[in-house]
Amino acid sequence: QVQLVESGGGLVQAGGSLRLSCAVSGRRVYAMGWFRQAPGKEREFVAAISGSGGNTYQADSVKGRFTISRDNAKNTVYLQMNSLKPDDTAVYYCAARYISLSRLESEYDYWGQGTQVTVSS
Repeated sequence: QVQLVESGGGLVQAGGSLRLSCAVSGRRVYAMGWFRQAPGKEREFVAAISGSGGNTYQADSVKGRFTISRDNAKNTVYLQMNSLKPDDTAVYYCAARYISLSRLESEYDYWGQGTQVTVSS
């Protein structure tokens, strides 16, 4: 089994920054992803990273503002979020899978409980 625990969410003003963390424990996983779900909307892909950290992929809506990274020595994945907008308000989830990175929610095997990010205007 794999356990994922997100942290780092909170309330921030538009234009501000936050860094989310996802601590991974249990069986070793490979690709990690971040997804988000805003009130009344479907959960959507944000970013993904390969096991080595050498390959990353971001949604067009966050390119140039969000950066995904990982520290395998600490078993932690990060999402650095800059230039935040009110539209970024959502619950952010990290997810894990055993093989290559993906932007498809259905392809992830494990999920964290989520952390709330609220961006005020």
